[in-house]
Amino acid sequence: MMSLSPKQRLLDTVKKKKVDRPPVICTGGMMNAAIVDVMNESGHTLPEGHFDSELMAAIATDVHRDTGFENLGIPFCMTVEAEVLGSDIDFGTLACEPKIARESFPSVKEVVYRDVAAMLNAGRIHTLAGAAERLAKMNPEVPIIGSVTGPISTAASIVDPMQFLKELRKERDASHRVLDYVSEFLIAFAQTLVESGATAICIGDPTATGEILGPKMFSDYAVTYLNKVIDGIHATGVPVLVHICGEMKAVKPSIPQLHADAISTDAFVNLKLLKQEYPQLTTMGNVSTFLLELGDPDKVARHTEGLVKDGIDIISPACGLSTASPVANIRAMTGIVKNSH
Repeated sequence: MMSLSPKQRLLDTVKKKKVDRPPVICTGGMMNAAIVDVMNESGHTLPEGHFDSELMAAIATDVHRDTGFENLGIPFCMTVEAEVLGSDIDFGTLACEPKIARESFPSVKEVVYRDVAAMLNAGRIHTLAGAAERLAKMNPEVPIIGSVTGPISTAASIVDPMQFLKELRKERDASHRVLDYVSEFLIAFAQTLVESGATAICIGDPTATGEILGPKMFSDYAVTYLNKVIDGIHATGVPVLVHICGEMKAVKPSIPQLHADAISTDAFVNLKLLKQEYPQLTTMGNVSTFLLELGDPDKVARHTEGLVKDGIDIISPACGLSTASPVANIRAMTGIVKNSH
């Protein structure tokens, strides 16, 4: 088989076409690969890169070059949506990613609904669009993955999260209105990234786990609104990858109901067994975050080799990267995959 470009390999994989080997990627967003090693080496740093499209594109390019990941992933955090929707953000440091400092609303009943189109001119959306345009022009053979935060997690970043989770049970109508509103915004945001050059979109929804929601609320809320967002993104013609955190046991029967083109999982999940149980799924993952930070290159390589031998379709970190992850460990992961064909 002819050697494929990274972009074609990823697109063929999610279309279930035969490929020479799995892609090895790290999508951005909750899987931010802008690690300290890379930024110190290049001098292109965060938090400055969150606000400057040229610098953001440079950091994404540095990550691609220095780690061996076969994609360019933006943004480098999960706070873009919350900022646009009104929450206060702590933009972090070189070694600490941005986080929510204060949610906008105390309850789903108090959410103020704004015009979605107007929100596309707010916050860092223009920065991200500009970075995607630069990356697409510079790297026609490399997939650009735009990451968006999933609807449950986005809602929990604008409404006090403990209150929000209680109100999913107690204020169902209001909760559905908030999630529908958030989902419409996420679709518009993702469409902006696609129009700017993104090859694929990854949705990370870490609050939407079986452990947090339980099987019924996962089905009623997470599946419903993830599929709404996925369908809206699919209308642009690009594939959608979805990461589900946690052990997944309680919600595993719901996973095949997701319309995603690939399912990424946490390190707890045995992807080989998931693939055997649901052969229709395109599986993605799941090299342990802790192994990538605290292990050594030989252990990382052996674990990654096992995933390749198990037939996992896309090799990726399981649930993000610590900014302290040594670049040598990441190169051990990507090198094993690239030499697997």
